[in-house]
Amino acid sequence: MSISKNKWSYLAGFLDGDGSIYVRVKPNKSYRFGFQIAPTIAFFQSQKEEKRIKAIQRYYGLGHLRRRNDGIIEWVIGDENGIKFILKNTIPYLQLKIKQAKLMSEILNKKSKIKTKKDFVNLANRIEKFRELNYSKKRKKIIY
Repeated sequence: MSISKNKWSYLAGFLDGDGSIYVRVKPNKSYRFGFQIAPTIAFFQSQKEEKRIKAIQRYYGLGHLRRRNDGIIEWVIGDENGIKFILKNTIPYLQLKIKQAKLMSEILNKKSKIKTKKDFVNLANRIEKFRELNYSKKRKKIIY
């Protein structure tokens, strides 16, 4: 499917205004270094706009929708290929979240090259940069 520049610029505006780009480092003993690196792009809307956000999600064919208890519906993209696809095509149009998008791209590229515990810790410390770029009341520093 060919997606027009107009559609990508629209999605970039949606991401800038009602979206979020973030990576979590979650404890998970089944992963090599005891932590899972979980990248996410999410878009938020009132559940009153569920039809519209469903149509957008179907158009791009990525992620899934999640209804929250606070009246918000989220379009969540958590697979790395989907995130890379979104970033590659929206970065030229982003204004407010350009730093987060570039940092996410950097992290995804480095994630595939992790070989040692030191590589992992360096990447995890780079992920902490999102703390400065994103507003989060709950975010805690994790010791690796």
